[in-house]
Amino acid sequence: MKTIYTILFTLIFCLGSFSQISKLAKADKKYDKYSYIDAIELYEKVAEKGIKSVDLFQKLGNAYYFNGELTKASKWYGALFALQQEVEPEYYFRYAQALKAEGNYEKANQFMDIFLTKTNDARGKLYAENKDYLNKIDSESGKYLMDTTSINSEFYDYGPSFYGENIVFTSSRSEGNLYAKIHDWTKQNFTDLFIAPLNTEGKLGKVTNLSKEINTKFNESSPVFTKDGKTMYFTRNNYNNGKKRKSDDKIIMEKIYKAELVNGKWSNIKELPFCSDNYKTAHPALSPDEKTLYFASNMPGSYGNSDLYKVSIDKYGNFGTPENLGPTINTEGRETFPFIDNNNHLFFASDGHPGLGGLDIFEAIINENSVEKPINIGKPINSSKDDFGYIINNQNFGFFSSNREGGLGFDDIYSFKICMQNVQGIVSDSDTNEILSNAKVFLFDENMNLISETTTSDKGAYFFKIQCNKKYIIRVTKEEYTTTEKTITSNSQLNDIELDITLKRNIFPIEVGIDLAKLFDISVIYFNLDKWDIRPDAANDLEIILTVMNQYPNMVIDIRSHTDSRQTHEYNEILSDKRAKSTLEYLVSKGIDRSRLSAKGYGETQLVNDCADGVPCSEVEHQKNRRSEFIVIKM
Repeated sequence: MKTIYTILFTLIFCLGSFSQISKLAKADKKYDKYSYIDAIELYEKVAEKGIKSVDLFQKLGNAYYFNGELTKASKWYGALFALQQEVEPEYYFRYAQALKAEGNYEKANQFMDIFLTKTNDARGKLYAENKDYLNKIDSESGKYLMDTTSINSEFYDYGPSFYGENIVFTSSRSEGNLYAKIHDWTKQNFTDLFIAPLNTEGKLGKVTNLSKEINTKFNESSPVFTKDGKTMYFTRNNYNNGKKRKSDDKIIMEKIYKAELVNGKWSNIKELPFCSDNYKTAHPALSPDEKTLYFASNMPGSYGNSDLYKVSIDKYGNFGTPENLGPTINTEGRETFPFIDNNNHLFFASDGHPGLGGLDIFEAIINENSVEKPINIGKPINSSKDDFGYIINNQNFGFFSSNREGGLGFDDIYSFKICMQNVQGIVSDSDTNEILSNAKVFLFDENMNLISETTTSDKGAYFFKIQCNKKYIIRVTKEEYTTTEKTITSNSQLNDIELDITLKRNIFPIEVGIDLAKLFDISVIYFNLDKWDIRPDAANDLEIILTVMNQYPNMVIDIRSHTDSRQTHEYNEILSDKRAKSTLEYLVSKGIDRSRLSAKGYGETQLVNDCADGVPCSEVEHQKNRRSEFIVIKM
């Protein structure tokens, strides 16, 4: 009997093992065909039986990760790393992203630290260069006010685009879908393009299917329209004129198509010439002049899973050769859903640049021959989940897509407006209360970058528009008055900020031999130890010197630079001379004629206190000797 029981137990065990192996084989087939929902169901049944393996946990994590369900992916990536076996570096990155989706940034950063040691990946380098990324994101947050929209369903709704006084977007909803064909990958309908009217208050109306000529039994998504409304570029599966084509590995890729509006119907639908059966091209966007098309692709030469490209369009509608936007924008991750606003700013979604989790939306300024470093646009637009598909119009109103918590469906479309406030006031004489017209008023950001300038009206009034939750500096100058600066911090209340500014008349005579720094009671121009570059606070004070020299065009000054007593006499003389000449060059760069300036370094020969060689002094006492003077030598 003991032998019989042993045999029966062995048979049952073998049959159970065979059943699990069979399920894994079926799951692998689903996984390889990107049917992640079906694969997850089978994999999890195997995992529930206590089966543990690197391959199983990798695929379960990936299936959720690629389906945009990062919090669920976190569970299985966590199980993967609990096995304490060697895995590819990419899994450290994916687990970090999944942990961010849960809000666990501390642990996510720990895994990014490990990822950084295992690869030369640009995503790791960007993380290393921006370890304070959360603080940077917080500093950019708050300028947007967002709201839900009425067009969302319980399905996928994403990828909005402006089309005249309408919004066209992507949806897998059942109502209005022309074919109601279920996609194996999503278990929802293949997506169609839908349209909804947009009123002047930013509210959306009834949703209808865009066009039976555009929408097919396969996926359509992410359109963009020319300003005249007669041409549309959009994404579709590799299917046109009733024919579908597959890649060499039997996958139906995405392509960008062009359609023309003829007699009220979309026709002449053609794929763009740089598309291919063997790689993806998707999510088109047009430059303001409509001479450049931007898009996402994994074509050969890409840095990562999806890169951003641009291609020229000539006046005949012919396309040039696609150009990768380069490593400033693209990483080994995903860069996708580009949009170009009317100021030639590029907005795009990325999981490769440091963000809050999943896809975040970034902004980068496009120059003539380059693209500047992208900046995370912050909360509340970005969240710990996927945020993408950003568009904005000339009224600072727009839409974006997200799968964040609290949505109606799998992806939802949200509206937003840039939070702006008015700052305004009256400029007057501090002693007489006289209204001062024609005073120059400058608006700077907190880093002293000039944003705007104006002149007070005949009633002494000035006015600026500023973003919410930001710090600004307002400078007012007027001939015969001392330059004045005020710092303000905006809020998100949308109410006007009233800031009256008074100027004190300059009653001091300016004559040869006077030090302008002392005369106008401005801060001494300090330098850091052993340095001669212009500090930000020094640049701020030099602006006042500039103002005075512009008010007195015949004034000539001698810039005298001094050091403290540390280092040798020879070293200090050289250092101070470099500081003096650095100050001179700064003023020249701001428009002062070189003939009106002279500069010399005096080293430690003219100390303002007793901190000579061998005398113990504090850093504050030493810094008083590291200074520049501005002596008037001609009027």
